[in-house]
Amino acid sequence: MPPATITLALAGDTMLGRSVADRLRQDPAIALVDGGVAEAAAGADLFVLNLECCISERGERFPDPRKPFFFRALPVAAERLAELGVDAVTLANNHALDYGPVALLDTLELLRAAGIAMVGAGADERGARAPIVLESRGFRLRVAAASDHPREYAAGADRPGVAFADLRQGDPPDWLLAAARPDRDADAVLITPHWGPNMRTEPLPYIRAASAELVRAGATVVAGHSAHVFQGVAGRVLFDLGDFLDDYAVNAELRNDLGLLWLVTLDGGGPTRVEALPLVLDFCHTRLARGSERQLVGRLLRERCAALGTEVRDEGDRLVVDASSAPARAPG
Repeated sequence: MPPATITLALAGDTMLGRSVADRLRQDPAIALVDGGVAEAAAGADLFVLNLECCISERGERFPDPRKPFFFRALPVAAERLAELGVDAVTLANNHALDYGPVALLDTLELLRAAGIAMVGAGADERGARAPIVLESRGFRLRVAAASDHPREYAAGADRPGVAFADLRQGDPPDWLLAAARPDRDADAVLITPHWGPNMRTEPLPYIRAASAELVRAGATVVAGHSAHVFQGVAGRVLFDLGDFLDDYAVNAELRNDLGLLWLVTLDGGGPTRVEALPLVLDFCHTRLARGSERQLVGRLLRERCAALGTEVRDEGDRLVVDASSAPARAPG
């Protein structure tokens, strides 16, 4: 018999290219997170994050003159993710194809060789859209992913790319709703969309509407990313997980250098407990928040959850979100 519940660690945008890659090139064993972060992640039954880069030493930049940033990690990055205990990554985002199809296919192969499952991108549309099932102690978690941008990165019938879903124009597509429906192959379902613009502290109306449809379809948890700042929680929906590791410039007002490692206890009916571990994203290294940093992370999470009708308690080293205090519904 599978356990009644499992704990799922969730992390948002994780970028291992550019300056992070430079550090790994100089020292492949350099610590990317501190011991406290690694220990917390290791305590979970499963660990899923958004990998916001490709992993390869090949490829050419995607030919889009409007695109300002291109992220490519070294092959050793896959091994470092495995060392952190990452069970699966979503590649449905706006950086998986930054260095073209050859680099994306390398990414799939390197992750597979490191023992990490991947979802949200593939050698063709069917592979990109296909859910995966993760298992821990007999508990089966289905994971499906989609990105609402850019359309140019969408996989085709015989073209590598990401699982694209035009959420801005209406309901989630049938293939994503079907993945959200409970079935005999899984005890719970995680849907992890890459949605919305950067640097927004609240979900846009179309995101709230899409999340409500995914929950209505049966998703146990919906965990989004893309904003580069964490957003609030409403019922089963963690609207944006925030950033986890990068070399990004810091917005002094929105504080994208503050993050959270989310620890969600779930059963087939939904999350029974949602904890958030406050983090600080130093340059190319992530550590536990301390003192005033931790207080600020707590204040921001309380404010962003309160805007969605959700309460947050401070329980020592963890912030605990009352996932039952607000339904996931569209505004109005």
